Amino acid sequence: MTATHDLEQAERSGRSGAKDRPVLTGAEIVCRSLEAEGVDTVFGYPGGAVIPLYDALPRAGFKHVLVRFEQWAALAAEGYARATGRPGVCMATSGPGATNLVTGLADAMLDSVPMVAITGQVVQPLIGKDAFQEVDITGITLPVTKHNYMVTRVEDIAPTIKEAFYLATSGRPGPVLVDIPKTLFIKTAPFHYPATVSRRGYQPTTTPNMRQVRHAAEMIDRARKPLIMAGHGIMLAGATEQFRHFVEKTGIPVIFTLLGLGAFPEDHPLGLGMMGMHGHKEVNDALEECDLLVNIGARFDDRATGRLDGFAPNAKVVHVDIDPAEIGKNVHADVPVVGDAAEVLRLLIPEVEPRQHDEWRAWIDSRKNTALLDALEDAPEWPEPYTIVKAIAKATNGEAIVTTDVGQHQMWTAQHFGFNHPDRWITSGGLGTMGFGLPSAIGAKMGRPDLEVWTVIGDGGFQMSFNELATAMQEKLDIKIAIINNGYLGMVRQWQDLFHQKNYSEVAILGPDFVKLAEAFGVTGIRVTRHDEIDTAIAKARAIDGPVLIEFVVEPEANVWPMVPPGGSNTEMIHDRFSE
Repeated sequence: MTATHDLEQAERSGRSGAKDRPVLTGAEIVCRSLEAEGVDTVFGYPGGAVIPLYDALPRAGFKHVLVRFEQWAALAAEGYARATGRPGVCMATSGPGATNLVTGLADAMLDSVPMVAITGQVVQPLIGKDAFQEVDITGITLPVTKHNYMVTRVEDIAPTIKEAFYLATSGRPGPVLVDIPKTLFIKTAPFHYPATVSRRGYQPTTTPNMRQVRHAAEMIDRARKPLIMAGHGIMLAGATEQFRHFVEKTGIPVIFTLLGLGAFPEDHPLGLGMMGMHGHKEVNDALEECDLLVNIGARFDDRATGRLDGFAPNAKVVHVDIDPAEIGKNVHADVPVVGDAAEVLRLLIPEVEPRQHDEWRAWIDSRKNTALLDALEDAPEWPEPYTIVKAIAKATNGEAIVTTDVGQHQMWTAQHFGFNHPDRWITSGGLGTMGFGLPSAIGAKMGRPDLEVWTVIGDGGFQMSFNELATAMQEKLDIKIAIINNGYLGMVRQWQDLFHQKNYSEVAILGPDFVKLAEAFGVTGIRVTRHDEIDTAIAKARAIDGPVLIEFVVEPEANVWPMVPPGGSNTEMIHDRFSE
């Protein structure tokens, strides 16, 4: 849509003192607007429609990171946002540059990540005439952005960017795209950045209805076998300290969605582990047994719930979410509470009674899969994937930011790293984007240079985005890359193994010599082929200041356990190799 309706009113309200405003080009207005939002890093790739914008960048008060493909600019911006809590920003030119952002925008949309994308568009006289590198990017991205704009006047650039950041970060966060024709980057206008935004029809509910909060507290106080389902919304709200207070006061065990890991320490006595398709046995057993499920900041994704008619069959449900559209969408909520997680917890904590659920917790502990736990203590000749993950966690004291691609390595990392801090676990949840690991690690390191950053990647996903090794070297980023190389597209192969009679169709993936590939980019490469080499390789990588790639050659047909079969309920999970 065009960005004129509310913006003209904002412009009129700020006309006093217009004579004192600097006259800038549209490109300079973009830069000054980003500076006003406190942006310190932008990820992008230049092209014809944004040449005037890139002409202004050397004078801007933020750093531009040149990626090697626009999709990775979007995912780097997402990694930055996830690591810092601030909105990520990416740029691309018109046509293919803009369309290459789409996957990253969709990824951010599904995982509720605040992001602002700025794209160039062809000059205004050619819009709609199939000009060179012209696409209707606002039409294309309508389903995968929280909102998008095409700016049609240079005077509207600043208020549009202001509004884009407001929308991206308020309510349920998400990506917003601003499309700007090349003409406007060259035109001039007085620069004024509005102090506030007023958008009719957009009033997200942050403070919950107190009657619903009290109703939730009553159910929590009455429950005998309650569980708390911790979602990404807790961290998006900055509510981890309040959440810990709530958990410790109520004594309720916590289970995690994939993106909820880190919302509460996993090493805490009340931290149980991940739920769902590759969750822990005792967690999914507890879901079947519980009489109350308190979902805070999660959307009941199918990978968490399994078959819905078998999900938490004995439980009443309290669902806390800032987005009312999520409540009741997949699972009926007996008590819906619409609001920001931090605000809900602030009001809920005084309303609940201190409790302990020792008998319930003991029952859950008794459901652990001891056969699988014993198997994890084995030290075979092959480097075991979960042993690699645990070794990285031990070496970094669990303090590192860890990003992943998507697949088996992602699940091994989620299961075994043990996340005890918020915003240290960065992975693609809803969209499941292969290639995510390395660019998101670059974004995370740019945003949090004070923290150690590791990315755990499969050999398949790494071959999608390894060109970002050049970006890591160019920026001299101290990132450690752990490739779990099994020679397959591992998760697809696992499904073919278990559910398609081992018909390994198009999953054997011939990779390069990863060590030589790393060295070609100037990156240190290490290969590990034995279990007893794991710790030494990790220590060597950590001792080097700069990007390091470790290739861990693992058993080709290693599977992730446990696993819920497709279409199954969480209680129908295959527990380990002994129950295949």
